[in-house]
Amino acid sequence: MNEPTRVEVTAMLSRACAGDDAAVRALLPFVYEEMRALAGSFFRDQRAEHTLQPTALVHEAFIKLVGPADVQWKSRAHFFAVAAKAMRQVLTDHARRKGAEKRGGDLQRITLSGLATPAHEREFDLIAFNDALARLSTLDERQGQIVELRFLGGLTVDEVAEVTGLSVSTIEREWRMARAWLRRELSGATT
Repeated sequence: MNEPTRVEVTAMLSRACAGDDAAVRALLPFVYEEMRALAGSFFRDQRAEHTLQPTALVHEAFIKLVGPADVQWKSRAHFFAVAAKAMRQVLTDHARRKGAEKRGGDLQRITLSGLATPAHEREFDLIAFNDALARLSTLDERQGQIVELRFLGGLTVDEVAEVTGLSVSTIEREWRMARAWLRRELSGATT
């Protein structure tokens, strides 16, 4: 079977969102490997005994993405941006449940490597990242969206520009500011 074009994938996404079960079944093989790679990036530097595995994360996120919702995918890049957000929500919910079970202990850790900053070696917990991203989104919705698309969605600057309709230079500027803000927030610095 030939690999579908971006336009064909977008058409399958639209049909899947409209409730076409055949489109959902046809879509999964084409997006599964990329979603699996995206999930793998979330699990980089995780403990071996992590209780949620990348495959389970992909499945839970895919169900959220093609389940009953009023979403119209603009493009393949838009789908993966929303997929990253769904994965973050699944991981955050999982971390909160595990933290509640252990009374706040053993939080799930991720690194800032996706932010490509000098802080990339330090770990931080997913709940703190999620909370910081929520604060950033409240302060500057566009920067919050850019972080989701770049860091969580793994999209390039060009793809983020395509999804958001902004210029590449605007994305690069906003990305730099958002990274600096997140570094400060996650390092525990006060404002």
